Amino acid sequence: METLLGVRFLASEYCTGPAHGGRIDSLGLDENGSPVIVEYKRGTDVGVINQGLYYLAWLMDHRAEFEHLVRDRLGVTAASQVLWGGPRLICIAGDFTRYDVHAVREHRRSIDLVRYRLFGSDLVGLETVASVSGGMRVARRARRRAVARAVADVQGASMVELAGAVDEALLGLGEGEKRVERKTYLAYQRLRNLACLCPPQRSKVLVYLKVDPKDVALVPGFTRDVSGLGHHGTGELEVQMRSLQDVERAQELFRGSYAAA
Repeated sequence: METLLGVRFLASEYCTGPAHGGRIDSLGLDENGSPVIVEYKRGTDVGVINQGLYYLAWLMDHRAEFEHLVRDRLGVTAASQVLWGGPRLICIAGDFTRYDVHAVREHRRSIDLVRYRLFGSDLVGLETVASVSGGMRVARRARRRAVARAVADVQGASMVELAGAVDEALLGLGEGEKRVERKTYLAYQRLRNLACLCPPQRSKVLVYLKVDPKDVALVPGFTRDVSGLGHHGTGELEVQMRSLQDVERAQELFRGSYAAA
């Protein structure tokens, strides 16, 4: 689950109790601390979304139970950082109908429809069919203004422009992106995080990408290998941007991270 979905495993076939009468295929916690329910179907099942939503409703009514599970499996720190603003439902199936895709796009929850494909007996591929961010969805222009206001409180006009340009560049990489706000960073997410934008420092903006630093010609003052180093957000390649020109220089790295996520 962590390799393919960016979700840390908590439990499988999790019983929701005699009153609710269900078993959740998998429970997990994503890279940003959001609770995740994963439902699996072998073929096409018209009830998978409704079943998942049924379990999401249970989850929101049993937050303390979920946090207790996180504490037992992942520790006290992870339990204290659970992000309840955007619980996620990931449905993995052989295929989905056009009605499934339409229903997801009309819903207010964060839902990912993922189609699996088997290649021989050794390989499996996952393809995102539809992805919505539910309650976290905001118009792109409004998102940029929110970032700009947050930066303006601390930095000034140049940092407002730079942070806004980074935000727009990351959100313009393709369909199915979500933006998740945490106290110490903003995460840009497909199934997994593709980038994390940290609050601006005095003279630069830092972004962490899901790009292997070994595959990049590192440039001092622009890119840095932070694998094994502690930092906010996720990703092992740090990109330091001090100007709008640096945002342009980073475009290829942004696209590579989008593809990897």
